[in-house]
Amino acid sequence: MRLWSIHPCYLDAKGLIALWREALLARAVLMDRTRGYRYHPQVERFRRCPDPVAAINGYLKAVYEESRRRGYRFDGGKLADCAGCAPIPVTAGQMRYELDHLKRKLKIRDREAYGSISTLGLPEPHPLFEVVEGGIEAWESGVGRPEGK
Repeated sequence: MRLWSIHPCYLDAKGLIALWREALLARAVLMDRTRGYRYHPQVERFRRCPDPVAAINGYLKAVYEESRRRGYRFDGGKLADCAGCAPIPVTAGQMRYELDHLKRKLKIRDREAYGSISTLGLPEPHPLFEVVEGGIEAWESGVGRPEGK
């Protein structure tokens, strides 16, 4: 599961569709409607919000809006209330890490999408997130980080 911190506009079609499905799964996790992924680190940052379900709904809303911008037909009936959802901090280091991760994926599966982001430095965040200084987030699994980062 990857709930991108970067703006969904950078994702290719396959990535945006996967993000929609994974965010819906994350919402089911946060609503205790599934047993899988309960302790997934990508879900934990939403769980730390004052209203985790509103936070994931706000996340889904921006993904849906990007899908509409592209002319896709995601089911808007799956959207729910996200009132009172405050921005979630994400580090600049995490944003750079995710962009590099996406570049590696796109270089293999969608050369055109890769070309559109290949020279990008720090990407815009998903509208739910607010960029703060710092390295790669502690919840990012499988990443070796230098001490103190």
